[in-house]
Amino acid sequence: MAGNPYTVLGNSFIVKYLSNIRGDIFGGLTAAVVALPLALAFGVASGAGALAGLYGAILLGFFAAIFGGTPTQISGPTGPITVIIAILFMRFPDTPALVFTVIMLGGVFQILFGLLRFGTYINLVPYPVISGFMSGIGCIIIILQLAPFVGQTLPEGNMLNHLFILPGLLSEPRIGALIPGLASLLIIFFTPARLKRLLPAPLLALVVGTAIAWFWFPLAPVIGDIPTGLPALHFPVFNLADFSLVIRFALILAFLGSIDSLLTSLIADSLTRDNHNSNQELVGQGIGNLIAGIFGAIPGAGATMRTVINVRSGGKTPLSGVVHALVLLIIVLGFSGLVIHIPHAVLAGILLKVGIDIIDWRYLKRILRAPKAGVFIMLTTLVLTVIVDLITAVAVGMIMASVLFVKRMADTQMQSLKLVNDPSQSDDLLPEESAILENSHGRIVIFHIEGPMSFGSAKDIARVLRSSKNQDVLLIDLSDVTFIDSSASITLEEVITDIQKSEDIVILCGARQRVREVIDKFGISAMLQEGCMVETRLQGLRKADAILKQNP
Repeated sequence: MAGNPYTVLGNSFIVKYLSNIRGDIFGGLTAAVVALPLALAFGVASGAGALAGLYGAILLGFFAAIFGGTPTQISGPTGPITVIIAILFMRFPDTPALVFTVIMLGGVFQILFGLLRFGTYINLVPYPVISGFMSGIGCIIIILQLAPFVGQTLPEGNMLNHLFILPGLLSEPRIGALIPGLASLLIIFFTPARLKRLLPAPLLALVVGTAIAWFWFPLAPVIGDIPTGLPALHFPVFNLADFSLVIRFALILAFLGSIDSLLTSLIADSLTRDNHNSNQELVGQGIGNLIAGIFGAIPGAGATMRTVINVRSGGKTPLSGVVHALVLLIIVLGFSGLVIHIPHAVLAGILLKVGIDIIDWRYLKRILRAPKAGVFIMLTTLVLTVIVDLITAVAVGMIMASVLFVKRMADTQMQSLKLVNDPSQSDDLLPEESAILENSHGRIVIFHIEGPMSFGSAKDIARVLRSSKNQDVLLIDLSDVTFIDSSASITLEEVITDIQKSEDIVILCGARQRVREVIDKFGISAMLQEGCMVETRLQGLRKADAILKQNP
């Protein structure tokens, strides 16, 4: 029966979903309890409303679990994604359909990222860049939540405008909002570890903060009435005036959601000793966010805290993510009336802790000891994230990190560069090679370089080659060159032309197949005299010796 496709499919289903039912149900239930207050808080903070946050957790949590590549991952609204949605609602306050179009398009981009196998490349973002934009997002969350925390409303505008207005708002706190909010914040910070095992701190803060407002501060601003039942469908809308902005924010959502999810996937791997499928995870996240946008919910990503709680509570398969989503759906359909009494300040207190946790304190504590270049990249990314936008911050950070990497690689390569015209200058020559070089009396010069020849080191290589003027034969040893790009090929071509104008001979030796193909395409091989492209350094020296004997 091994060849029966139905048997194979059945076994696969059991392994994937039913091999750990008890642990997955408990893990999903616990994750849902933790997700409830966060989904409400993120929904309100985004500007889409509490119900949009809950349905974001339900839809993304369900479909990312079904189609994703990290079995234990719990997905839902997260702080970084909520920041982008809040900015979108500030940009398009009168056209929410355009915001949900951005969400849908972001999901489509994530699906494309997965299908094009970009998951591997997203993991190559340097840590200082990740640290900078995550800390910047943490700062944005804190800035956006301070006003509702003291009972004030933050007016529309960019982050710089908020920073200027915020001190005035904080100087006039409303006690009826501040005390419940402060209570929720203190509960999250100081709940004992033993109690946290029984009742998640965010849920405890939500209950206690709401009770304080209910009994002692009934005038504190609350969520108020929210629609019940199933969400309405939203269809994408486009207009030429906002098209470029829609594409830009959709890419921001896709990129940030992908980074956020894959970082959480790595954490899940470390807990479960398993390996996730990055590209499949992006497809699952994209499907979930696409459907969330269609139903007017806010998007999200893999949520680190909820995933860790799921794993530690026994979750091992995608069934735990499905259970988490179904529990939240039951709460929405049957108990949404309890949500209307939750004060905004209590949710703000919960989110302030989220913002504080997102900031990369581990890196900041080492800022005086860490390499200065990495610190500069991190701080630049952080500042640009807060005052400009995420995509600009990441782009600038990536460019800075790439330039720094190329410079370091070029410096390392230049240290390995050798110009040899005397046997005493090298200890890896064969006896015959040493004899030929010694008998040439400096008329043969060997140029040796290791590693990739790229645009970063091309000009320095050209400078060194042109500095060797007293030889009659220049032997360029490429045996340890692993790669050569277009810039280095053109530079090599120019150097050979200059040397040949001086009536000197150039011999290339040891080029690997990959390197040989590139220099052949650029016509460098054709520039050399007959027999001056050889396999080994010894063959090259023999050729050089023969040339010198013919031209004493």
